[in-house]
Amino acid sequence: MKFPHPLLQGELLKRYKRFLADVMLPDGTQITAHTANTGAMTGCSEPGSRVWLSVSDNPKRKYPHSWELVEVAPQVLCGINTMMSNRLVHEAIERGVVAELQGYANIRPEVKYGEENSRIDLLLENDKLTTPCYVEVKNVTLAKNGIGYFPDAVTTRGSKHLRELMAMVAQGKRAVIFFCVQRGDVREVRPADHVDAVYGRTLREALACGVEAMAYGAVVSPEGIALKRCLPVRVSPENFCPD
Repeated sequence: MKFPHPLLQGELLKRYKRFLADVMLPDGTQITAHTANTGAMTGCSEPGSRVWLSVSDNPKRKYPHSWELVEVAPQVLCGINTMMSNRLVHEAIERGVVAELQGYANIRPEVKYGEENSRIDLLLENDKLTTPCYVEVKNVTLAKNGIGYFPDAVTTRGSKHLRELMAMVAQGKRAVIFFCVQRGDVREVRPADHVDAVYGRTLREALACGVEAMAYGAVVSPEGIALKRCLPVRVSPENFCPD
């Protein structure tokens, strides 16, 4: 995925009210940018960090700037816009990058399903394959020592999505929890038991019931983001914490 217009670089002053961030541009101008990320953004929202913003041409937007990237370590960029995750996974499937999810002719986004009033991120279908595939996408930004963790904040919604996927498997359908890692310094993904133990237990239960877990890492630059690398998802031991 290429950004349609060049991103603006700036310095993060602070993130607040979950959806807002103040940024200083190189010319000294201070702006407020929309932040499309409801998580804690641990390690990704340190004041003084280099950040990159996109600019919308929609005149109705109160905040035309959107925070897209942050430098989390020297020369390591992280995509923090969770609204990009579904698009990145969709694109990777279409391009054949995700070998595990090939053979489906149609990819439908945001389809209503389940008994808990949910929407599946991507529904993969093919007339020749009687079993559809339900793909729930999660964006991974929390990482330490090469290990990516999800979630970075307590998520009852995330556990609900896992229950919905388990229900699909019980009905004979295919279900996948897909971790989209928008940073290049992660070598594997684990449940963040130290953040949300309930999610970790529910993930393990889902995998035991037949839900598939996949993770792909991205190449991130101010020009664009693309999923490139298949990463292992490791779910044991339980209740570990990062060093």
